[in-house]
Amino acid sequence: MQAFLDILLLMKPITLDEMKDVRLMNRVDTKYLITERQLLAILQRVRDGYYVQEAEGNRFSPYRTVYYDTPELTMYLIHHDRHLVRDKVRVRTYVDSDLTFCEVKHKSNKGRTNKQRVQVETGTDIINNPASAAFLAEHQPYPVESLSPHLVTAFDRITLVNYGKTERLTIDCNLCFENLCNHNKAAMSPLVVMELKQDGRAYSMLKDVLFDLRIRPFKISKYCIGTCMTAPEVKQNRFKKKLRRIAKLKAGETAQSKNYNNVKHITQQL
Repeated sequence: MQAFLDILLLMKPITLDEMKDVRLMNRVDTKYLITERQLLAILQRVRDGYYVQEAEGNRFSPYRTVYYDTPELTMYLIHHDRHLVRDKVRVRTYVDSDLTFCEVKHKSNKGRTNKQRVQVETGTDIINNPASAAFLAEHQPYPVESLSPHLVTAFDRITLVNYGKTERLTIDCNLCFENLCNHNKAAMSPLVVMELKQDGRAYSMLKDVLFDLRIRPFKISKYCIGTCMTAPEVKQNRFKKKLRRIAKLKAGETAQSKNYNNVKHITQQL
């Protein structure tokens, strides 16, 4: 992580208050799955065109998210079966600032994502709390009492904003999962999930860089992939190609790291 931090410290900071101008609550999202080596190359090339979010003096922000679903995993299965209209219910905690929000993400059949959220106390039981239960009843289609926590995701996030403030880029590193039903755990490192959030069709320096590096969009849901990786018995036929891609990238990075360490060891001996 130190190599990332060295680059981030060269970038202009943007505060949480300044970020309010680029919340992009109704937006178009484009996701990418990259390696940590690719991330270093990207940061080096965009550092003079983007701000980096700084919160509580940190440019890495730890997040913890709990995803809710029905006992039948209805939200997971709707995504798996490629329904265009779908919802996600989650509780997200910004660890540095100890702020927690109950959130509903709704994806339309036009590909746009609309996020609604309400602040709650950290540790709140959102199903039995009157305020959060009323929020859920208003903003998502499932009976509130049918929802329960299913998956925890934890990661360290870097957030960049372009100088024109027309886009936001989130970069999730050290991503790991815990299934709350069977207590299985899994991790994505050394892979990174990157998400470009735009409102409109403004020019993007980042997209030019990704094109040059031959990095293409990769549709990935942290909730769905985390569920697959921690509960192999669930229906996942349509995610198998993504899971193979993840396994291949992880294996390739592990091999690269071993080769580098071997060469370094031999060089030191010489």
